[in-house]
Amino acid sequence: MTGVDTKHVSRHHCAMKNLSGHVSDPHMLTEAAAWRQRDLAVLWHPCTQMAEHPDTLPLVPIRRGRGVWLEGVDGKHYLDAVSSWWTNIFGHAEPRIAAAIAEQAQTLEHVIYAGFSHEPGLKLAEALVAATPAGLSRVFYADNGSAAVEIALKMSFHHFYNRGDFKRTKFISLSNGYHGETLGALSMADIPLYRKVYAPLLLEPLFAPSPDAYEAEPGESAESYALRCADKLQTIFERHAGEVCALILEPLVQCAGGMRMYHPVYLKRAREICTQFGAHLIADEIAVGFGRTGTLFACEQANISPDFMCLSKGLTGGFMPMSAVLTTQHVYESFLDVSRERAFLHSHSYTGNPLACAAALATLNIFASDDVLVKNLETIGKMAAHAERFKDHPNVAEVRQTGMILAIEMAQDGKHKTAYAASERRGLRAYQHAVANGVVLRPLGDILYWMPPYCIDDDALQHLSSVTASALEEATR
Repeated sequence: MTGVDTKHVSRHHCAMKNLSGHVSDPHMLTEAAAWRQRDLAVLWHPCTQMAEHPDTLPLVPIRRGRGVWLEGVDGKHYLDAVSSWWTNIFGHAEPRIAAAIAEQAQTLEHVIYAGFSHEPGLKLAEALVAATPAGLSRVFYADNGSAAVEIALKMSFHHFYNRGDFKRTKFISLSNGYHGETLGALSMADIPLYRKVYAPLLLEPLFAPSPDAYEAEPGESAESYALRCADKLQTIFERHAGEVCALILEPLVQCAGGMRMYHPVYLKRAREICTQFGAHLIADEIAVGFGRTGTLFACEQANISPDFMCLSKGLTGGFMPMSAVLTTQHVYESFLDVSRERAFLHSHSYTGNPLACAAALATLNIFASDDVLVKNLETIGKMAAHAERFKDHPNVAEVRQTGMILAIEMAQDGKHKTAYAASERRGLRAYQHAVANGVVLRPLGDILYWMPPYCIDDDALQHLSSVTASALEEATR
């Protein structure tokens, strides 16, 4: 497969006007109601308290998507302000990615990747090595972000084990971090909602203070606070010298932890500290990679190269489940031996799936052909301009932005950052209001955020801003 000819494919699939209104077609409403009933009879949805679905959180059956818009079975259109869990970067039904998958499906849909190879997998690995920071020269495929984190953790530990460094059994993670929900990945998380129930089953990492700028003292810069947190990280390494396999972190933005953001200087210091103590740095770029922070990868903003980089979500443009772990030649070579015990035996049936590889290749082609990062700079500025209206709201503690991610932190007293009681569920109120008005906001607690597909246009941004403003009023009244 040589890729998709992008010159003759329409690039205006994002344009969909006047689609956010209500409909009154009784047939469509009846169909949507029947769909909900059938769904609730057989399905169990993720990250959901299913008891809330009939009334508090009515299901929204979706028929199709195009650009930044989703079309419901009820005929209503919804602006996907969260990129369908941060995966969709170029818009729903992006024709060039769809065409690449269709072409590949007629050639080779899948083949075992142990002992076999194929063109899409090879070309994608070459492209990822070329695109990522220097030193990352080996690619291992998986099917989702949690699996990528599991792989990086296991590879790091196994690397030291193969070298005879048996004392390195610990990992360091950041407070308020999130890395997925399989047991190893969940072990690295510090969000009680996800971790508390499963705590008896989990590893116990060493948690370092998050450099989250929201926690800085009054008058303290984000950079100064990040450096102060880096000093505390250094102390943890000193106390556990020779015991740590790796530090794992989300570069620049702790997404599931509330879109909390920090200064790039922390990444620079973390890289230096890991090198000083002979430990690995694992960059979990699953949510922040592929342009979300303004650069192709967040690590670029600190000019660092991690020992492992975990990628997923935007990797395939939001079309296919896939992840990749990139690591160094040094790590790779520690597994080479005649002994099978030294090999990395992690696998899953769909490793290197050709359809997903084709989607990822098409995604990288779009970055090159459309000059995406340059165009995003204009959108980033427009998002910031729209968000100015929220900064002086008495119930907004902070408006923060890193690239194409913008967060609005609601609070009982915005000036003093006094949080609402969790039981009040202010974020839920905002979500319900936004969906009723044609926007998919999915707040993280009391934090509203925008993470739209990159093709969002001026009209859609205006609609997003207006509905967010009214949702904020509804949630804080």
